[in-house]
Amino acid sequence: MLTDVQETAIVDMVIRNNAIKLTEIRDRVLADNITFANIHSISITTISRVLKKHQVRMKQLYTVPFARNSDRVKQLRNQYVQRVMEIESRQTPHVFIFVDEAGFNLTKTQRRGRNLIGKRATVDVPGQRGANITMCAAISTNGLLLHKPLIGPYNTERLLSFLDDLYGRVVVGEERDAVRRNQPTFIIVWDNVAFHHSRAVTEWFAAHPRMVSLFLTPYSPFLNPTDELFSLWRWKVYDHHPHDQMSLLNAMNAGCLDISAEDCQGWIRHAKRFFPRCIALDDIRWDVDENLWPNAENRVDIWQ
Repeated sequence: MLTDVQETAIVDMVIRNNAIKLTEIRDRVLADNITFANIHSISITTISRVLKKHQVRMKQLYTVPFARNSDRVKQLRNQYVQRVMEIESRQTPHVFIFVDEAGFNLTKTQRRGRNLIGKRATVDVPGQRGANITMCAAISTNGLLLHKPLIGPYNTERLLSFLDDLYGRVVVGEERDAVRRNQPTFIIVWDNVAFHHSRAVTEWFAAHPRMVSLFLTPYSPFLNPTDELFSLWRWKVYDHHPHDQMSLLNAMNAGCLDISAEDCQGWIRHAKRFFPRCIALDDIRWDVDENLWPNAENRVDIWQ
């Protein structure tokens, strides 16, 4: 018979290593001559029953890159958040614009569907893969500012064209308003992909002082609200049932029209929720370590 302390020790083994097997737990119990000194044999069934008693269940394992929570990356996150807070504390007006690229292909479709019991759920797709289409998008608290889908990947030349269009939409439009004296600075927040650091892009920002580049920390997608934009946008594209390259372009554009300013504001707020943890240099696994029910007593199961 296991004591409460011994049961807690078994649960702690799982908490420390989510991938541990029941046989490994048994071996550790039998090898522990301190906490489990009186235990000379224990079955897999007993261990499974203890874990079930303490609300431990089998779950899908999510992989987390080792570098995501290295000391260097955590320091960079801290510096990024400090930089954002320093910009927001200024009296001069400013606007944060989040920019990112995401790919799409006709072979991508939703993974789950419905059909009668005993019959497979199927969906028709093109016989050939076709070219990837890449969407570059920019959002702010004002909503989706610009989106440009192109066949193939983005590169320096295409990115410069996107920046020119974005500049014309947000800066030139502001400058036409002669009444406004204090024109805002636009902070372009994006990831560290190589061509974002190219000489041509650096020179573009030098020639456009109203636009400032701010790079996100590596391994920190939770700080970029465009990740949630593209997640919702892909489902919007599915809803339009694209079947060829041109209709896919149209579906991608139509999906963007369904994105509201309130959506963008919510994603930006959600990204800021991680700021305190970045300041505290916490390990962050993004949605992997988000607790669905921090308090067990508040848990709600729809099947109960």
